[in-house]
Amino acid sequence: MAKKGNRIQVILECTEHKESGKPGTSRYITTKNKKNTTERLELKKYNAVLKRMTVHKEIK
Repeated sequence: MAKKGNRIQVILECTEHKESGKPGTSRYITTKNKKNTTERLELKKYNAVLKRMTVHKEIK
C-alpha cells in the first residue's frame, strides 16, 4: 500500500488585480506541505497584466 504524501496543490491569486479594474486574473499553481504550513500561503509573484510584483494569496 502506497503512503499518501503531505504535499498538496494550491492556487495563488493576486490580491491587487480585482481593485485595478483590469480584465482577467493572475493565478499561479504551486504545492505546499500541509503539515508544516497549516495557514494559507502568501507569496510575492509577478502579475503580467499589472506588470509588477504583487502579493498572491492562497484561495480555496
